[in-house]
Amino acid sequence: MNNRRSFIVGIKSTKLSFKEVSFLKSYKPWGVILFTRNIKNISQTLKLTSNIRKIFNDKKYPILIDQEGGRVNRLENIISFQNLTSEFFGNTYINNYTEFKLLYKLFVDKTSYLLKSIGVNINTVPVLDLKVKGATNIIGNRSFSKNAEIVSKIGDNCIKYFSENGIGTVIKHIPGHGLAKVDSHHYTPIINKQINYLLKNDFLAFKNKKSLFAMTGHIIFNKIDNKNTVTHSKKMIELIRKKIGFKNILISDDLSMKSLKGNLMNNTIKTFKAGCNLALHCNGNLKQMQIVGQNSPLIDKFISKKTSQFYKNLS
Repeated sequence: MNNRRSFIVGIKSTKLSFKEVSFLKSYKPWGVILFTRNIKNISQTLKLTSNIRKIFNDKKYPILIDQEGGRVNRLENIISFQNLTSEFFGNTYINNYTEFKLLYKLFVDKTSYLLKSIGVNINTVPVLDLKVKGATNIIGNRSFSKNAEIVSKIGDNCIKYFSENGIGTVIKHIPGHGLAKVDSHHYTPIINKQINYLLKNDFLAFKNKKSLFAMTGHIIFNKIDNKNTVTHSKKMIELIRKKIGFKNILISDDLSMKSLKGNLMNNTIKTFKAGCNLALHCNGNLKQMQIVGQNSPLIDKFISKKTSQFYKNLS
């Protein structure tokens, strides 16, 4: 494991190309993330993930997915989760807690079963961003609630239920994307709220989470660091570590998103300098993947120790 590098990549299609096999063997990313473009059916996807794991000779090699339900459904070629949004579960939590517990556990158990069927062992959930009126709809019904305490409690359930099924979780987008008025896939959101407000609201939803992984938001919190997004901000990552108390593996959001200005090489280097542990690159562009790979350090003792803990949780 120690010769792997501190980054995660996507691939282009439903099977590995010769160049992708060569890339994975040469650059040895810590993990691979799947998207709808990689998933045609269950047997094809299991073959794909098995082939990835054969390259690393590792049956537990980290393979991630964004399988939230609702409109973020990477399994859409297999099954529809259209109505099972986080907002639906948040409303059920408020209106009928007994029904929520039953339905949400069933939802996580069935999602986990499908993920294991295709060879995925990490799901990038829960979304712990708050639902905020007037914000960009990139979060919208992906949020459980506007209430930080409700979001936090459902998040705890999510992490617990997936863990019981042997699936790792990634809390996102730490320390909170909810107030953003623009979509960070295309623009840089700038949040002007004071830190005291944020600690009692957006940041509160991320506190005391037992997830081994968290994903940063490409957002500028103007009152804390007015130059850098969270992904590139030492101040923000120190806040995540000390004030929010997240002590495990911190993954950047996708480095190919337009919120980050400048070139990919510098953006990769800045990600690690700020304190992220793993860099994420999703679009499957091989030239870009090589830039990220070349500028990602070998995994250190901290990542190695936390990865071993993750592997142990799978068994």
